[in-house]
Amino acid sequence: MTDLSNAVWRKSSLSGSGNNCVEVADLPGLVAIRDSKDPHGPALLFSPAEWRAFTTGICNGRFDDLI
Repeated sequence: MTDLSNAVWRKSSLSGSGNNCVEVADLPGLVAIRDSKDPHGPALLFSPAEWRAFTTGICNGRFDDLI
């Protein structure tokens, strides 16, 4: 199990002050993702390569048809 107690979480500056966001934390060798509405709930863990592939896909419009 990965200890997330010292993770530094961030969210998009475009999200404003709302608490309906996805938060991301960089960890040694991992990227963690969680729902800001449930900060003590589960987090998804990805390798940096998996996260980079996902964010590149977003930037390239790969998931636009899912919206």
